[in-house]
Amino acid sequence: MPARDSIDRHIAYWRAEVPGLDPDVEGVVTRMQMLVRHLQRRRTEALGELGLLSWEYDILWQLRAAGPPYQVTPTALAIALDTHPATLTHRLDRLTRAGLVERARDRADRRSVVVVLTDQGHRAWESAIGSQADAEGLLLAPLSESERRTLVRLLRKVVLASEKDGTELMVVPRSVQRPEH
Repeated sequence: MPARDSIDRHIAYWRAEVPGLDPDVEGVVTRMQMLVRHLQRRRTEALGELGLLSWEYDILWQLRAAGPPYQVTPTALAIALDTHPATLTHRLDRLTRAGLVERARDRADRRSVVVVLTDQGHRAWESAIGSQADAEGLLLAPLSESERRTLVRLLRKVVLASEKDGTELMVVPRSVQRPEH
């Protein structure tokens, strides 16, 4: 019998309370939820060590994802981050004071303003993404390369079924999309 984890104990408890509980479904869904929470805690800790908050990283990520010249309009950022424009303005002010972003006139339309990732912002993003990659690598370290590929294949199957209605679970802004290879 394989070792029991905390989710097995959770399922054992709830099976007594909910007789029709499917232990496989509950096991998969609860494990995914708990692993996401675990990664979110690690992300918050790692970002804190770098002096960043989660929302600051999210803005840097959006700018980096835009590709060279790493600039996006405030409106596009607000939409991508699902943030009220006034909230975004406050956050951009803070990031500007920290030297991570700057506002500039759009070269294509001098009436428009763009948010630009600074060199310091690039370095902060690279440090943060490195910390995240380390945490994710540690999380999946118990799996062999073959097991990882199997897990990816199985999760992709679940995501594709979830996206069947046309609603993507992860939306990449059109301005950020790059051709697939």
